Amino acid sequence: MDNTWFEHFPGAITVTDENGVIIAMNAQSAETFKNDGGRDLIGQNVINCHPPETQAKVRALYESGKPNVYTIEKHGKKKLIYQAPFYEDGTLKGVVELSLPLPEEVLHFKRG
Repeated sequence: MDNTWFEHFPGAITVTDENGVIIAMNAQSAETFKNDGGRDLIGQNVINCHPPETQAKVRALYESGKPNVYTIEKHGKKKLIYQAPFYEDGTLKGVVELSLPLPEEVLHFKRG
C-alpha cells in the first residue's frame, strides 16, 4: 500500500510507540508542532512534550488502553482530538493521535 495518503492527509497524524516515543508524523503534524521542533520531535517522548499538569493524563492513555477524545478551539479554529492505542496480536504497540480541523457547524446524524 502506498503511504502517500499519510503524508498528505488533511489532519495531523502523530504516532508513538508503546513507550510514548514519537515514531511518525505526517506533514500536518510537523506543521502543527513546528514551534516545538516539527519533525525533530521524532525520537522524543511525547510525555515530556507536555506540561507537568497534563503528563499524568498522557501516561493514563498508555496505561488504560482506552481512547481519549475531545475538542479544542485555538486561534479561532476548532479541532477534534482523537487519541487511541493500537495493538498487534493483543499487545499495545503505541498510540495514534489524530487532530482534525472542524467546521464551525458539524452535522450530527442519528441512524438506526
